[in-house]
Amino acid sequence: MTIAYIVEAVRTAGGRRGGRLAGVHPVDLLATALDAIVERSGIDPAAVEDVITGCVSQAGEQALQVGRMGVLASKLLPQSTPAVTIDRQCGSSQQAIQFAAQAVMSGTQDVVIASGVESMSRVPMGSNVTLHMKEGLYSKADGLEEKFPGINFSQFMGAEMIVKKHGLSKDDLDRFAFASHQKAIAATKGGAFDAEIVPVPIETPEGAQLHTSDEGIRFDATLEGIAGVKLLSPDGAHTAATSSQICDGSSAVLVVSEAALKRHGLTPLARIHNLTVTAGDPVIMLEEPLFATDRALQRAGLSIADIDLYEVNEAFASVPLAWLKHTGADPEKLNVHGGAIALGHPLGASGTKLMATLVHALHRHGKKYGLQTMCEGGGVANVTIIERL
Repeated sequence: MTIAYIVEAVRTAGGRRGGRLAGVHPVDLLATALDAIVERSGIDPAAVEDVITGCVSQAGEQALQVGRMGVLASKLLPQSTPAVTIDRQCGSSQQAIQFAAQAVMSGTQDVVIASGVESMSRVPMGSNVTLHMKEGLYSKADGLEEKFPGINFSQFMGAEMIVKKHGLSKDDLDRFAFASHQKAIAATKGGAFDAEIVPVPIETPEGAQLHTSDEGIRFDATLEGIAGVKLLSPDGAHTAATSSQICDGSSAVLVVSEAALKRHGLTPLARIHNLTVTAGDPVIMLEEPLFATDRALQRAGLSIADIDLYEVNEAFASVPLAWLKHTGADPEKLNVHGGAIALGHPLGASGTKLMATLVHALHRHGKKYGLQTMCEGGGVANVTIIERL
């Protein structure tokens, strides 16, 4: 079977809700990442055979097949470049990577861009459902009500269920969130993100600028401050400070075959070692990365100790903490440059965003194997294992 290689991986710096990226149309935000992938990799734009884009809230400015719109808005990709937009909830662009890799590994295609975009400022989370609700155009399917009577699927509810099931405390969550900011601060100040971040031109009251730094990081964060944030639910453990930040952003990863490496004179950053996706309980839903990781490691013939760095999306602090307990993984290898609690979680863009961070972190720290996993609505989880080259 053909090997799938990652040649380049980029992301924009995150923008807070209503922040520095709020004035950028999501199509232009996506086009920025796509152009950066082409430019930085040196690939002939005409050689790109498909663009697979993850996006969760496919409504408003993210409707009309936003992946294709991003290609058409690109300054470098020709309009003959196909594109498709997919939704696997928070794992949408991680699935885009896996679809791209599968296309390459099957021999169907040689050069594919996986990407993601989400402007949570301009297309609010869930607006593709809530706007229909207001018009009376949404209801729960009979088949779902029969199987899950009275259940309104909720990621927050799932996160709180994980707290209780895995014996976590509010203090555990607060400390984890504080560590996320501390690691993100150190990474930013130390230039760890320089290789992965794509500058985004923005207009500000002070004039034209480039957005190059993650806006959500609390450089003045203290454990006491985080611990003092109001609970989201009176009988719960999570607060806004221990949950992922609403975020605007885009990201992209170039996946190619060995034949394409030779044909275009490309230098790979990593090879894709394993692709796994599993599904489980849709009520607790966010727990599935634990079991998906078990399967991925088994299929890859690796143990958790063989993995040098892990990226586990910080949708809520309970998720990576439960993952650590379940897998017995080394906490020092987890989200070494911070995670979504500090950096933001731009939904459909987070999969390729985390991969950009993982690939470049492996190179920065001279490590071999990296594992990325993402909890997803509906009780689904992706796991991707890569090997630095």
